[in-house]
Amino acid sequence: MPDLPNVVLWSVPAFVLLTVVELASYRFHPDEDAAGYTGKDTVTSLSMGAGSLFTDAMWKIPIVAVYSALYALTPLRVPLHWWTLLLALLAQDFCYYWSHRGHHVIRVLWACHVVHHSSRNFNLSTALRQPWTSLTSWPFYLPMVALGVHPAVLAFCTSVNLVYQFWIHTERVDKLPRAPEFVLNTPSHHRVHHASQGGYLDRNFGGILIVWDRLFGSFTAETERPVYGLTKNIATYNPLRVATHEYAAIARDLAAARTWRDRLRHLCLGPGWQPADAQAGAGSGGGIGGGGGVGGGGGVGEGGGVGGGAPNQLLQQTVAKGVESRTLPR
Repeated sequence: MPDLPNVVLWSVPAFVLLTVVELASYRFHPDEDAAGYTGKDTVTSLSMGAGSLFTDAMWKIPIVAVYSALYALTPLRVPLHWWTLLLALLAQDFCYYWSHRGHHVIRVLWACHVVHHSSRNFNLSTALRQPWTSLTSWPFYLPMVALGVHPAVLAFCTSVNLVYQFWIHTERVDKLPRAPEFVLNTPSHHRVHHASQGGYLDRNFGGILIVWDRLFGSFTAETERPVYGLTKNIATYNPLRVATHEYAAIARDLAAARTWRDRLRHLCLGPGWQPADAQAGAGSGGGIGGGGGVGGGGGVGEGGGVGGGAPNQLLQQTVAKGVESRTLPR
């Protein structure tokens, strides 16, 4: 097994230091337009992060078992050199882009990822607001293991991607020079991703690199101040409700669905999807949010699903009709 460092563990002091610096910047150089920090929201984010440490360790057991079994079956082997490690980082970031995009366009995946988008603030503590059901990303990385990347190398690359994304959860860093803004995911690009207004909705899915969004039509530059959170925010700081609210909404929709086809669509289509009869009722004033939509950082605004870059016409139609394409009202 490759002997690679635990980059997350080594990065914890930097996480703490950067958070203290960000807090101090709001104290001594306040910005009235910035969301900043609020006590209850920050406690919720930290609670979600602490809980995810336990749940991730639990989910890791079956995931590692699947990856290890596949690695044992494939005849391919990628040797560990500095340049193959860089290629593995590039491949992992590519897979992360599609995983992230898929978690916005497929509602049952969004139910996991919505946790990270549920804060109406945007600061370094938001990076720690992680789901407790993160058992949904592993299929997107199977091609790497099948091509001979050792599961430990994949885990290392995933950790590097995670650590990189910590610092981009801030309003205290303005746009960078043109070259890094073109290539890398930056605070400016990630602010757009966490925004809930129409022009920013479901954009900029990259992890380390933003070039994937430029290539696959999901990039939007920051041109106006983002409004953070969901299009229909949840009125709770309870970590358990934050972790499960979209699953509860899905369960209600499944119970109310009239056909098995509609139940399958509730699970597999975008968070804004509703049956035609519900949309018709919403158009006459009887629907949820004026349009019958569901969901939260939601259906990929420009992403036609996990495998392609064509626009998601369903979500565009949903947003155009004024549907709340995030979570059901509480």
